[in-house]
Amino acid sequence: MKQEIQIFFTALMFFTRVPCPIKLEYSDVYLNQATKYFPLIGWIVGSGAALVFLIGTFLFPISIAIVLSMIASILITGAFHEDGFADVCDGFGGGWEKAQILAIMKDSRVGAYGVIGMNLILLLKFAALEAMPIDMVPVVLLAGHSLSRFAASTIIFTGYYVRDNEDSKAKPVAKQLSIKQLIVAGCFGLAPLLLLPSYYCLLALIPVWLMTHYLAHFFTQRIGGYTGDCLGATQQLTEMVFYLAMVTAFWT
Repeated sequence: MKQEIQIFFTALMFFTRVPCPIKLEYSDVYLNQATKYFPLIGWIVGSGAALVFLIGTFLFPISIAIVLSMIASILITGAFHEDGFADVCDGFGGGWEKAQILAIMKDSRVGAYGVIGMNLILLLKFAALEAMPIDMVPVVLLAGHSLSRFAASTIIFTGYYVRDNEDSKAKPVAKQLSIKQLIVAGCFGLAPLLLLPSYYCLLALIPVWLMTHYLAHFFTQRIGGYTGDCLGATQQLTEMVFYLAMVTAFWT
């Protein structure tokens, strides 16, 4: 039990800015095992965003409450995944060969592709959330953050990590995921979907799976596998796709 607590707090330490109550030392073993709790971290991020949204609805119009919830999720994670998405936009938008793409993604500066991509995906998330019934936004936030992190976890399970830690500007990235750990991650990632109002909403799994499958194939074709930035981009894109699918579900 003590070891599992350490593994969970390793996930909390690497994927959020939430202070950990115990001092942890970096361990490749713990980091790899911590991936199974990645969707559970989504519960924390999604719950924080949902809480801020609910409070915001008592004080401001819905549009402002949604923006505040988005800000909350970014503050909780330190824009960890948004940064990865921006780097992927720059790397794959401006690079042609594998070495060039990896070099651009390693650069801490953000280029035009990253800025434009980040603005557009945030705008699309906002528009999707605003188009939903107000009472469903908190549940969708929780489900979206957990499911999208499970989607990113599946790429670790099926893909190959292409960058050495010493060649990365970012924190170390989990490179292994066993079938048992994937099942645990899946339970955490899919459980919030049970809060949705109808089984029809579960059809949102289809576009999320298609997007994840496409990204895994795209990354493998271009650079031979994935990087930490690719995982961040996967989380962001599948979260956005889930929101769009929910808009379709609620409007039909």
